[in-house]
Order: sequence, then C-alpha cells, then structure tokens
Amino acid sequence: MENTLEKLRYPIGVYVKPTEITKAILEKAIITLADFPEKLKQAVLSLTDAQLDTPYRPQGWTIRQVIHHCADSHINCFVRIKWTLTETTPTIKYYEEKLWSQGLDNTTMPIAPSLQLLEALHYRMVFVLQNLNADELERSFIHPEHQQEFQIQEIICLYAWHCDHHLAHITELKKRENW
Repeated sequence: MENTLEKLRYPIGVYVKPTEITKAILEKAIITLADFPEKLKQAVLSLTDAQLDTPYRPQGWTIRQVIHHCADSHINCFVRIKWTLTETTPTIKYYEEKLWSQGLDNTTMPIAPSLQLLEALHYRMVFVLQNLNADELERSFIHPEHQQEFQIQEIICLYAWHCDHHLAHITELKKRENW
C-alpha cells in the first residue's frame, strides 16, 4: 500500500536536482514552463465539477485544489525570482501551501480564473527567464524553511518538475477513472 500511495503522491518521482545545470537543461525546463498552462487547460477542460472535486489520491488534494495550488505556487515563484533579480540574496517569504489549499477559493472557486492567471503568469515568467544572462541565473535567494540559498537556475528546474508533477496527478487520475 505504501508503494502505491507513494506512486500516487509522486507519479513522476520526487524532484532530483540536476548535478550540473546546463544550457540544454534550462532550455528544456523553460519550454516545460511555457507549455504548462495549455497542457493543464487541455487536461481539465472537459471535467465536471464532481470530477474536479475528486482527490488524486487518498487524503490528497482535489483536482480543483491542485489547479489553484499551481496558481498560488507559481505566483510565489515569480515574485521570488523578481526579488532575486532586484535585491541581493533576499530572504523570501515562506507560505503555508497546505493552509492556502484549504481556503474557500481553492476548495470551491471555479478553475477558469486560475487557468487564465497561469497563462498570463507563465507568459511573463518565461519572457523573463529566457532573457536572463549567466550571472542572473546564478543569483540566489534564501528560503527560510530550508535555511539555504537557491539559485534562479535551480528554481527553473524545480518548477518545471512541479508543472509535470501536478499535471501527472491529473492525467493519472483521469486514466485510473477512465475519464
């Protein structure tokens, strides 16, 4: 049961930071970020409210919550990148994603606003990321939860994984349920 639950929780595996972040890895990750809003929209377009309110695993978030979480998380990511580009090694603000996921907007609001937000947000994020130079990619912020520095290039890779991770939650549930 534990292996099954872990596979449901991490359908593409846990994030593993590349040992070396090359230009090719960054380009692929940025393409993933660019493509995510449309892939997400296509994955959920035909789902009913009952399907959107189905958890992707036992004690997991519903698809609705996953979509709103992506909007919440990716807004925070973009703000962190902007802080990192405009301040010297800022300490970013940590947010309680679990508590955010339980908010009224995340549990009951229609998904269209978050899908639209992700489309615009990812357009801006990708525009910025595609135009960073090597020094900017190596700029970092301090994450208070982990008490360590993270470079922008690491965050690009992490959020590309984050996109694929949550998209897989939805697509794997749809396969299991034959939706």
